[in-house]
Amino acid sequence: MTEEAGTLSRARTVVQQCLHARLQVKPVEGQSEAEWVEIQRGMVIFICFFKGAEEDIIPKMVNSLLNVKLCETDSGKYMSVLELPGSVLIVPQATLGGKAKGRSMQYHGNIGKDDGLRLYNQFVLQCEKGMAASSKCTEAGIVVKYGTYGNRQVLMSFSHLLS
Repeated sequence: MTEEAGTLSRARTVVQQCLHARLQVKPVEGQSEAEWVEIQRGMVIFICFFKGAEEDIIPKMVNSLLNVKLCETDSGKYMSVLELPGSVLIVPQATLGGKAKGRSMQYHGNIGKDDGLRLYNQFVLQCEKGMAASSKCTEAGIVVKYGTYGNRQVLMSFSHLLS
């Protein structure tokens, strides 16, 4: 997602419609079980910030993502997660910033961990505010779920089309 044509991209998102998604946010450790967050019908947002990204890009990104008509209804009509209402799962995904060099990937353009965590937390907060501002989402009890920034995570997504 770029701010304007001709400017460098400061963040990248990939969105996926889903009927059910489950994200492991904490692996099995010793005697403790793995921890998961889960959503039903809605969208998964994968996000990566690049060097030079600042908080000013987040409101426009959130507005665009929450209002994009991505979710297909039973009748075949496309609606936004706010209109549906649907759930949102946000997954930090540093690999979106990678560039292939030979048979290896390089991540020199990705933002530093501390700044990335700050922007990721702001992005999650803005998504939560956007969903809370939707009467359909609040009436349906829809909340934003999200992964853990800087950790390996496992996603299970079921996004086959409705029949």
